[in-house]
Amino acid sequence: MKLAALISGGKDSSFAMYKALQEGHEITNLIVIKSKNPDSYMYHTPNIHLTGLFAEATGIPLISKLSSGEKEHEVNDLKMALQHIEMDGVVLGVIESEYQASRVRRICKSLGLKMYAPLWHQDPEALLREMADVLDAIIVHVSALGFDERWLGRKIDGRTIEELKALKERYGIHLAGEGGEYESLVVDAPFFTKRIELIKTKRVWRDDRGTLNVLEATLVGK
Repeated sequence: MKLAALISGGKDSSFAMYKALQEGHEITNLIVIKSKNPDSYMYHTPNIHLTGLFAEATGIPLISKLSSGEKEHEVNDLKMALQHIEMDGVVLGVIESEYQASRVRRICKSLGLKMYAPLWHQDPEALLREMADVLDAIIVHVSALGFDERWLGRKIDGRTIEELKALKERYGIHLAGEGGEYESLVVDAPFFTKRIELIKTKRVWRDDRGTLNVLEATLVGK
């Protein structure tokens, strides 16, 4: 199938892309919705400005649309971004969020498209371990009990996964961060021709949440 990929620059959408490509699908476009609402129900927001570099690293055309981030209205922004693209379906990295899945499913149905969600209802620990094997991803935002500033910038690897499991046992977080407990940034993937190098970052911590803001980044050879 020819698919448009909903991306954020994070691990879930990147791994869904990887799965689609592994299964022989063609990704014709990348779609990013840049929400003005940092607490958007639908869209990832930390370091969303880096999706331009992400697209350049993949060589796949990017379609970007701004959204006010108003609940439910932001769903229509996605529909508007999709309706003029020639494709068979949409790939997204949703794991358990029925809120997101149901709305993308509704949009796809209205446009006569298929929804391709290869991570849907997969075991979170198994998914994280697969991701760690193929993606170079770091944590760039945390917002849950048990996290502190030291988590910002951490690579998602075997050790990190074990510590996330401990937080899940103690605080009940979703292991893959599906509830917004943490957000990630992919700096390299098998489908990148170059990797993203972070040049200048700034940690911002307020109350019980923090973000690693990327102020400057570039692409470098692999």
